[in-house]
Amino acid sequence: MSDLEELRKAVVTFTQERDWDQFHNGKDLALALSIEAAELNEAFLWKKPEDVNPEKVKEELADILNYAILIADKYNLDIKQIVLDKIKRNAEKYPVSKAYGSAKKYNEL
Repeated sequence: MSDLEELRKAVVTFTQERDWDQFHNGKDLALALSIEAAELNEAFLWKKPEDVNPEKVKEELADILNYAILIADKYNLDIKQIVLDKIKRNAEKYPVSKAYGSAKKYNEL
């Protein structure tokens, strides 16, 4: 079993044991993920990057990943494949020859 599959099973089992799947429709999972992302942003707010509490980052990032895994599970998405597909599409939009060292968006390169 892959690490991603092990994580998916652990997260899904956790929610099933608590009968939370009834609340986990795609919309609410996406909203929850967005809220957790905002909480991650809050960990950085008004701080220098070196002053951020890594434990807070770890906690919020774990919440974000949990919700992302639940969304992928809800829609039967292969996490590894969708990430690799997105990297491939981004490589086409951001070729190294044009994007190297640049923060410009692909349509500005």
